[in-house]
Amino acid sequence: MTWVAACPLEQIARDTGVCARVGGQQVAVFRLRDGRLFALHNRDPLSGVNVLSRGIVGDVAGTDVVASPLHKQRFDLATGRCLDADGVAVATYPVAVRDGIVHVGLPAQATRR
Repeated sequence: MTWVAACPLEQIARDTGVCARVGGQQVAVFRLRDGRLFALHNRDPLSGVNVLSRGIVGDVAGTDVVASPLHKQRFDLATGRCLDADGVAVATYPVAVRDGIVHVGLPAQATRR
């Protein structure tokens, strides 16, 4: 795994997401109200458009989710699983903060440009 800097933590308002170019791909990084961070691939698998970072962050029965801004399908922030379509998911990535910078962990082959 390779850790890649995504953005300063201060650039992510609580309960929102941002899109960062990480290892040649778009990654949606979310910061919850309690400070926890999650990272998903930014591409909505149902519409094929890179928009998940613009989705609405919320909670469904104790599961932290982001709702796609296009068709409102909800994706589990921890697993990437779509709660509204069987067998649909987005990739998830580990996240760490070092010296105020958010880093996303990518498989080594994913960091090639």
